[in-house]
Amino acid sequence: MPHASNSPPHPVRPVEAVLFDFHGTLAQVEDPLTWVLAAAAACGAELDRGKATVLADRLTTAGRAGGPLPHRVPPHLAEHWADRDLYAHSHRAAYTGLAATVATDVEGLADALYERLLMPDGWLPYPDTEPTLRKLHEAGVKVAVVSNIAFDIRPLFGSWGLDGLVDAFALSYEIGRIKPDPAIFYRACGLLGVDPEHAIMVGDTPADAGAVKAGCAALVLPAADPGKPNGLSAVLSLALPHQG
Repeated sequence: MPHASNSPPHPVRPVEAVLFDFHGTLAQVEDPLTWVLAAAAACGAELDRGKATVLADRLTTAGRAGGPLPHRVPPHLAEHWADRDLYAHSHRAAYTGLAATVATDVEGLADALYERLLMPDGWLPYPDTEPTLRKLHEAGVKVAVVSNIAFDIRPLFGSWGLDGLVDAFALSYEIGRIKPDPAIFYRACGLLGVDPEHAIMVGDTPADAGAVKAGCAALVLPAADPGKPNGLSAVLSLALPHQG
């Protein structure tokens, strides 16, 4: 006669890896006012806060990397915009071109604004980023960063002291595929040497949820303002269910 069992009818698949989106998940770009003031200073210009605030609003509306999508992309930038996450030159051309549509008397500002994007100081890791990555690392769970981006973000992680907590980077401009294409998630899992069925993708957009088509589980969190908690540590209860 069969006996009762406390085992779940469908075993929970073990999590061997967590894939993280970069922008809006692990880090956020600096606030627009700081961005504009720092870029202007790099050009040798000192703006008063009122003027800088108006300029920051106009530049963000025009289209800022890491900001909301532009309301309009000028025809002469359309091709670069379409290819922005595949080629470094298109990424730079798209965003410096959008910034150049905003009138300013600061010479070289569009390029200086873009350069902020490439600097560690131009980003703020979320408060939960380091402790979450560290707990996964200490538990032996592999980590990859999967990002639609056209420049190397590895130096940023190195500057923040987080490079030792990330096992692989799957970046769209290196792989030639853009989320939600399942291929970029397959590649990330391949870099880690794990089956997609044993990986969780954590992000903040529907594109990140595209990992489901590759066989991964997905956790989509709301992006938070720079320096504010975004609930990233919630993945620990999924990846490390027997801890805590």
